[in-house]
Amino acid sequence: MFSFRCIRKLLQYVKFYFFLLMENMFSIFPLRKKCFAGEIVLITGSANGIGKRVASKLAPLGVTLVLWDIDDEGNKETSRLAQQNGANRVFTYHCDCSSREDIYEQADKVRKEVGDVTILINNVGIMIGKKFCELTDEEFEKTLRINFFSQVWTCKAFLPAMVACNRGHLVSTSSAAGLMGFYRLSDYCASKSAVIGMMEAINSELYHGGKCGIKTTIICPYFISTRLSKGFKSAKPCLLPVYDPEYAASRIVDVIKKEKFYLIMPPAVYLLGLRIFIPRKIALFLESYIKFPESMEEAFGQKKKD
Repeated sequence: MFSFRCIRKLLQYVKFYFFLLMENMFSIFPLRKKCFAGEIVLITGSANGIGKRVASKLAPLGVTLVLWDIDDEGNKETSRLAQQNGANRVFTYHCDCSSREDIYEQADKVRKEVGDVTILINNVGIMIGKKFCELTDEEFEKTLRINFFSQVWTCKAFLPAMVACNRGHLVSTSSAAGLMGFYRLSDYCASKSAVIGMMEAINSELYHGGKCGIKTTIICPYFISTRLSKGFKSAKPCLLPVYDPEYAASRIVDVIKKEKFYLIMPPAVYLLGLRIFIPRKIALFLESYIKFPESMEEAFGQKKKD
């Protein structure tokens, strides 16, 4: 009797799993999309790269933009482009996202001068590209502070207001490197893996706390052609292309509109989720096949520095 109940329960879970799977597949073509009008959107790392382009694409959608960066001139340029593209309200702040104190101080200013942030886009990041034993302790800590802890502190600063009204959206930039460890990226992989784990945990807490009005999106791209990648070139562009930042920004804005939980690109990156089912030697062989170590050496190695 006990075994029969267990089997029946298992079949119910399997049926529910396939229902959710089908729901997710058909949500590629959602009946409705998020309306951005009236949203207060804060973007970290907005002075260049993806942050700059996402701000530009959100500008005509009726949002209030809040731009955080340490590059004041770059931030002013992002603000100018956003206003040129139709943004009515743009606020720029000098914020060192590696500093907890600075994040909390600027967050207080934003709440007083602009209002409660309703969409938080954690985009700021660095990539050093050194081997593990070449990294100094300070460099490893810096990567974690900027790539991971900055997201901890911004979520701490802005999530409570979202929880209070059960409305908001947390968008976190992770990476394909958050799904598996890669050559010359020990600090980067550690920070991006931490982002995925934290955001999945926050999403779980919100769901079980009845706060389903707060959406969560995790961005996991392969390399994007920005200053961060330092000219990285894919040896297998058909399988793992290096995306143009304009295209990547369009995909990010679209996935926020659709309120999808994950944006993983290109499709080949989905295979990294299977890493726990395959022998480690196969993963290392695939790295060799796509010539990832060679590409990293070319982009970040000592020869280029000299």
